[in-house]
Amino acid sequence: MRLQTTTSAQHYRIEIVGAGESLLLLHGFSGDATTWHQIAAKLADRWRVSMLDILGHGASDKPPNPDSYRMDAVAADIIHLLDQLEVERAHLLGYSMGGRLALFLALRYPARFHSLILESASPGLAGAGERAQRRSRDEALAAEIEAKGIPFFVDYWEGLPLWASQSELPPETLESQRQQRLRNCPLGLANSLRGMGAGVQPNLWPELPALRLPTLLLVGAADGKFRRINQAMAARLPKAQLRLIPSAGHNTHLENTPAFCRQVSSFLASR
Repeated sequence: MRLQTTTSAQHYRIEIVGAGESLLLLHGFSGDATTWHQIAAKLADRWRVSMLDILGHGASDKPPNPDSYRMDAVAADIIHLLDQLEVERAHLLGYSMGGRLALFLALRYPARFHSLILESASPGLAGAGERAQRRSRDEALAAEIEAKGIPFFVDYWEGLPLWASQSELPPETLESQRQQRLRNCPLGLANSLRGMGAGVQPNLWPELPALRLPTLLLVGAADGKFRRINQAMAARLPKAQLRLIPSAGHNTHLENTPAFCRQVSSFLASR
């Protein structure tokens, strides 16, 4: 279904399966709701799973103004979508970019969520200089996406060291992932970088001690950078538990689906 928000007049596509307490899933950059299908199928027997195409992705709108993609604007849209769906409170799970958005939502609207699950996420960049450098890099990539198109972007993106751990995945899994990425729109991805990239995201590190929601941090054992980030997050979050997913890098739900689902199901069942 496609829902229009009352805050920004943007349309968002959302898929819903299952029954029970609501669980909202937020995908990573260049993903969409379909990247959660295998996970949702395993969770839908106990939870009502909602999979959202974040603004600029999938079948959701791709507005021309980068300000529409700002984290505060998209977070407000999501809260209004929950209102339209008559969801008073939900469990919240976000991966990578979707994890940064999920953390922002949990900090700004804690009364709307039962719990928080962050997969390979971060609270953003702490230093102003580091954020400025990242904004510059993201703007350069956004301009290249607009000038050279999605096939260029996908070739670049899939060559990043971040995905080295996926080399052992079945060829059909990698091809399915590639085809999903190729369905993206240059304007949507470029403006998502400009509006919600790590360089423009607020620094959420100082706010972590105030988050009282039960929180599960999931990170791949082979993802050294995000292991370190999540260890630092766990030390600051009052109600967090950190779990490493074996035989997985950044995208743990793709690279080790059974272990990911076991951790998520166990955590949710204890709430």
